[in-house]
Amino acid sequence: MKTLDDLDVAGKKVLLRSDLNVPLDGDRITDDGRIRASVPTINALLDKGAKVIITAHLGRPKGEPEPKYSLAPVAQRLGELLDVPVTFATDTVGESAQAAVAAMPERSVVLLENVRFNAGETAKDDAARGAFADQLAALADVFVSDGFGAVHRKHASVYDIATRLPAGAGLLIQAEVAVLKKLTEDVARPYAVVLGGSKVSDKLAVIANLLEKADSILVGGGMVFTFLKAQGFEVGRSLLEEDQIETVRGYLRRAAERGVEFVLPIDIIAAAEFSASADHGVVSASAIPADRLGLDIGPESGKLFANKLSTAKTVFWNGPMGVFEMEPYAGGTRAVAQGLIDSGAFTVVGGGDSAAAVRTLGFDEDSFGHISTGGGASLEYLEGKTLPGLAVLEEGK
Repeated sequence: MKTLDDLDVAGKKVLLRSDLNVPLDGDRITDDGRIRASVPTINALLDKGAKVIITAHLGRPKGEPEPKYSLAPVAQRLGELLDVPVTFATDTVGESAQAAVAAMPERSVVLLENVRFNAGETAKDDAARGAFADQLAALADVFVSDGFGAVHRKHASVYDIATRLPAGAGLLIQAEVAVLKKLTEDVARPYAVVLGGSKVSDKLAVIANLLEKADSILVGGGMVFTFLKAQGFEVGRSLLEEDQIETVRGYLRRAAERGVEFVLPIDIIAAAEFSASADHGVVSASAIPADRLGLDIGPESGKLFANKLSTAKTVFWNGPMGVFEMEPYAGGTRAVAQGLIDSGAFTVVGGGDSAAAVRTLGFDEDSFGHISTGGGASLEYLEGKTLPGLAVLEEGK
């Protein structure tokens, strides 16, 4: 895989695919972690004398402009983080983009509007996607891929563009791949994995793969209630995927056969409603009241998880333990984050929600070994899947 060091970018226009898919509240960015993670590669290109044209997505528009998904707020924040102003083009490959690129002075940055405002970006048809990639390629001389959160997608700005221009990986992708290799190829043991988030179905493949690699798997978040139900426990009105119960039972059996420890909560914070102000309290994980729903692992579970992590040498964490955005249900996620820090292990926080939780709850990001920008991409890598955006860079142009 070529990197920045292998590319001649001095005086050239470089199309940079970044991951700027940040959460917004109106036009206010609530977590700028992915923007900050993109800055080192942009600065490196500027230092090499490149003109940097950034393409990125935000949200899931349906192939046409949707104002709520505009990258305009991102352009403003990016400009604050860089040493140079950022010119914002109000389209991706149209008149605004072409004019902005044509007017670029040396050491300058243009951010193109949301690439997913164009149907060709995500088209299943290779020809339609390729035609859009041709339009992107016409803007630049070189392509640098740095949007790790999108490399599991066979999209025009991730995959097809790399077959049309000299291409290489940016600093963020290099860092992400190096970390994931530490989780898959030469793992320091014991290796603990903490999984949370809402749906067990989102993590079925990664659980199956990790059963072959991890020494222990700790489960919390909304997905835990399917595990508890699989053990025959009452889960009340908690989130439950009934169609996955038998699959989960199979995983628990396989884990026992392979000597992989599955750690489930022993207590739960259960509430009358999905609300920070609802009546709530600690109940046994084996007996959640029928009229309540679990919104976090309980305090004893937090201690249990932290204790299990204390002996680990490698920890991968993906998914919060509860509804951390509401203070009454943030304790479990806080306990796991602190447990990672206290463990002294090589720790990787994967996924947007987990990364957002770390920042929202006030933890120092430098206390963790690595905070990944790509939840889905990280999981698919750990599943052993081929990621199109990485494979095309390895093939090289």
